Amino acid sequence: MTLRPVVPPAMRAYYDDWHMSPGLSCNGFLFLTGMTGKRPDGVLSADPATQIREAFQQVNAVLEEAGLSFGHVVELTSYHKGLRDHLEVFQEIHADYVQEPYPAWTAIEVAGFVTEGVIVELRVIAREA
Repeated sequence: MTLRPVVPPAMRAYYDDWHMSPGLSCNGFLFLTGMTGKRPDGVLSADPATQIREAFQQVNAVLEEAGLSFGHVVELTSYHKGLRDHLEVFQEIHADYVQEPYPAWTAIEVAGFVTEGVIVELRVIAREA
């Protein structure tokens, strides 16, 4: 088994300070750490649409660092604080990123996240080409 961390330059602090890989390649799959709407520079918007889009952009950055795209995603789990408050906007933004054949998707309501004010976290598994 070969493990290879996937670390976009803007996310290097996650690897060095938190001791976690934004993505970890293993046996033909890429497993992503949960990505929230808090940018790597620490900025967190209070706007749900901005947070959701930022979470998808961070997922995209890890996929691109691995040479992949959303077309390689096989499973998406979205964790939401206030799921019903922002599900419609989430679905709109989700549609901007996912590609056919659509990945499996589970949406889960949670009580909260490490960072106060975060409303969504995305966990992704992608199949490497």
